[in-house]
Amino acid sequence: MGAVTDPRGALAGVTVLDLATFLAAPFCATLLGEFGAEVVKVEQPRVGDDLRRLGAPAREGGSSWWWLVEARNKKSVTCNLRDPEGQALIKRLVAGAHVVTENFRPGTLERWGLGPADLAAVRPSVVMVRISAFGQTGPLHERPGFGRIAAAFGGLAYLSGYPDRPPVTPGTPTVPDYLAGVFGAVGALVALRHAERTGAGQVVDLGLYEPVLRVLDDAIAVYAGTGRVRERIGSGTESAAPHDHYRSRDGRFLAIACTNDRMFERLLAALGRDDLRGDPRLATTAARLAHRGRVDDLVAGWVGRHDAADALAALERAEVPCSLVASVRDLFEDPQIRARENILTLAAPLLGALAMPGVVPRLTLTPGRVDHAGPERPGEHNEEIYGERLGIGRAELARLAARGVI
Repeated sequence: MGAVTDPRGALAGVTVLDLATFLAAPFCATLLGEFGAEVVKVEQPRVGDDLRRLGAPAREGGSSWWWLVEARNKKSVTCNLRDPEGQALIKRLVAGAHVVTENFRPGTLERWGLGPADLAAVRPSVVMVRISAFGQTGPLHERPGFGRIAAAFGGLAYLSGYPDRPPVTPGTPTVPDYLAGVFGAVGALVALRHAERTGAGQVVDLGLYEPVLRVLDDAIAVYAGTGRVRERIGSGTESAAPHDHYRSRDGRFLAIACTNDRMFERLLAALGRDDLRGDPRLATTAARLAHRGRVDDLVAGWVGRHDAADALAALERAEVPCSLVASVRDLFEDPQIRARENILTLAAPLLGALAMPGVVPRLTLTPGRVDHAGPERPGEHNEEIYGERLGIGRAELARLAARGVI
């Protein structure tokens, strides 16, 4: 008999209190929520989270597409963290939480009586994920920053672009935010495991730039060992050639990556250039790097004489790693994306249908899931969380709302 999928999710029973705004720390909470954790999103009274207003609105007067995607599976409550009554409400929620995520500038929560020591006094096992621009320590820890600043400070922007032009943003400015959310989720899971064994919570301290620095390949080791600074080389890579984007006859771009000699031999076969197998300028990775221009001209010339579909078919037959450089339209049309359910569609109130990225990674027994889009209204779950869970009556909720506490 095969193993049975558990519909509850691996993190069923875990409660996450998301105090953060915008993207990095909230994305950490979103990831945990996709695998079964209950995520309670704390928003500003009346106005809600800033992500609701970032990017295009999904409908006139409504929240942004971005919010609806990245606040998925969350329950929304409103709370003024600057108000003593609001702070008291947060502590009551922490008493039943396992993870708290936040991304305020260091020292802010401490001033509000909601720092790690304050929350640990309420629940000693609580895990606190803190994502800020530069982390909780160091000479820059009080400085603000967003993803673009993290990419610049962490060394990734310097490597992005062409040597005769200014550095460019690698992908989108939010890539560092998403990276930090992933690393924050890993930290939360490690800390939760420790808390299960010992009963002791801890702080997961993450600077927004740190995941960027972590993914610089060997640039740090090479500089420390040789003094060589890696520079921008466009869309190629330092370690292999051909390893770039090439324009087809019909104006599409193909990504081709050959990282060893066997792959390059297969590429020569696809190009119909077996006559070049004995060329010493092409025989090894080191030789091809030394003659990068010749290699790229060879590949670019061949790709440029073919339509993208034909070039890809020939490369695939030769088992050369390749892909169309896909636009978002291409993603919707790709059979691999459909087969893996990498894009899912939800029924969404007021919109009808809402497309968004699927859950990553795939688990066989406890797969992640998306039950609903981000809450349409700030405080949509105030009565459920404050009323049913904390036992606060409707009259008291009305008073707190009138005061701007919730």
